[in-house]
Amino acid sequence: MPPRNSPSERQRRLGAELRKLRTQAGLSGERAATILDADRARVSNIEAGRIDVSRNRLYTVLREYGCRSGPYFDGLMAMAQERGKGWWDEFRDTIGPAARDLAELESRSTTLRTHEPQVIPGPLQTEEYARAVLDTTENDPRRADRYAEFRLARQRVLTGESPASYHAIIHEAALHTQVGGAAVMRRQLLRLIEVSRLPHVIVQVYPYEAGIYSAHSGSFVIFGGSVPELDTVYLEHPTNSLFLWDGSQLDQYARMFERLAELALVPVDPDSAPEAHESRDSLSLIQHVMYTL
Repeated sequence: MPPRNSPSERQRRLGAELRKLRTQAGLSGERAATILDADRARVSNIEAGRIDVSRNRLYTVLREYGCRSGPYFDGLMAMAQERGKGWWDEFRDTIGPAARDLAELESRSTTLRTHEPQVIPGPLQTEEYARAVLDTTENDPRRADRYAEFRLARQRVLTGESPASYHAIIHEAALHTQVGGAAVMRRQLLRLIEVSRLPHVIVQVYPYEAGIYSAHSGSFVIFGGSVPELDTVYLEHPTNSLFLWDGSQLDQYARMFERLAELALVPVDPDSAPEAHESRDSLSLIQHVMYTL
């Protein structure tokens, strides 16, 4: 099979991890080729994610690279076993590879931590809010419909049989920015309160009075699993979204999220009694904005 031109995020990540392990082991590409019983070009393609490596060969390679048994070893083996097939494949006619990579990454994550300074995060959007957002970027009604369907399908990460733990920090500006009109926004804010009743969902609002923090103006998502070394940070950009894997970058964004959570208001707790809200919290702020629309 010839090398693929556009490897997925998972394929690129597995290749990058193999390159890192080989380098740490002090082995050359020629030595890796010998271990794989392949030529040097094939090793380069595997490390770039352009060619898959079988589980049997991956097992041998990991042993030769000095990777010990454990969660990290098992995580790499699982990444090789996956073939990237899922519900997102039905959207290939419209949705680009970066968005499909995002859906695949969500499907294999157990924790999602997201910071959004401008709009309500996708997994928490109502259908009419999502369509209003897409109307600002998509002129083709059919494509807009498909993107809306795709965005709503991604919400199964919160409602499936084994939903991910989800923690969203939303800037207060996103609550005030009217998307689709006042009625749409009221229903969207109500949706935030409703989804917060799910035991695995935390919603916090970052208020204006918290001031400026180094990360407050940029949106990002931290995808986590059972192996912290294989976590991923996703930075959305209109023309070139980024997936970050470097350990120091992962640590940096994890610290930024922790600081944002400290500065944000107390999480939404829809089931708490009104008298429990002695000071302003996320729920009271969302309700205030909702009632003034």
